Amino acid sequence: MHTKSPVIIDLKFDQEQVAAALKGAFPDREVINLLHPASRKRDLSGVEYAVVWRPGADFFERAKDLKVVFSGGAGVDHVLNLPGLPDVPLVRFVDETLTTRMSEWVVMQCLLHLRQHAAYEALRRERIWRELDQPEASDMTVGIMGFGVLGQDAARKLKTLGFNVIGWSKSGRAVKGFEVFDEAGLNAFLAKTDILVGLLPLTPDTKGIFNTGLFTRLSRKGPFGAPVFINAGRGGSQVEADIVASINDGTLRGASLDVFEQEPLPLESPFWAMDKVFLTPHAAAASDVGALFDHVAIQIARYESGKPLEHLVDRSAGY
Repeated sequence: MHTKSPVIIDLKFDQEQVAAALKGAFPDREVINLLHPASRKRDLSGVEYAVVWRPGADFFERAKDLKVVFSGGAGVDHVLNLPGLPDVPLVRFVDETLTTRMSEWVVMQCLLHLRQHAAYEALRRERIWRELDQPEASDMTVGIMGFGVLGQDAARKLKTLGFNVIGWSKSGRAVKGFEVFDEAGLNAFLAKTDILVGLLPLTPDTKGIFNTGLFTRLSRKGPFGAPVFINAGRGGSQVEADIVASINDGTLRGASLDVFEQEPLPLESPFWAMDKVFLTPHAAAASDVGALFDHVAIQIARYESGKPLEHLVDRSAGY
């Protein structure tokens, strides 16, 4: 007999990974995995906790007694837009493995552009042996938009490699060791930036923010004469037609994209055929499902012992 509330799991992740991670997770309470056939019609009344990533549209109609909702990822826009979301604490996933993976991806992309990997690949296809003039990291300024946990970790690792790194966040909150710009300082930030990295959450303010108008304000004083755009935040923050046009007319030298306006990326997207664009399938920092369940268990234990929940989402800010 379970005396503690069950936990509902509704995660549109790889189901083998979810099943493997659930073995041994939440040993002191029942787990209701809604993607398991036996649970699909289950009565969810009285259940207090749910871990969700793109849950069913009727989810909150069925689970009326939730006390805490846990996002399956660092982003929460997919939860905030759900119909019937109850006015209960919403907790986002913050985990060292997720942060590390994101930083690895950002560092790799900055190095691919710095070391002219696309140009060398083009020469290789033509069987041309030619060395290109090579600037070093200290010749480039990386500007990171979205200077929270993920942005700061990437910044520290880029700085270790010798890049100049600056940050931008809506608040412009000070971060030791870095120049950080606020909303009013956006133009000054962009004018210094040779490689722009987007790690912004998706909010009404950031929807479509990465567009031609923004790209034209980036630095053209760097060693390559044109800036690069890298985005691993949210696809909704970029205008893809503008990225394509900006690369084709030289406003941007290249791009690295892990997120897209529509996912999976449509087969007719021009990006597939663009040599100056590095693509990954929203894989920069996939959630480690085992770490996610550990995080949820820790937060439930805090909540049930009267301690405050960590990593709470500010709904008015959208993250």
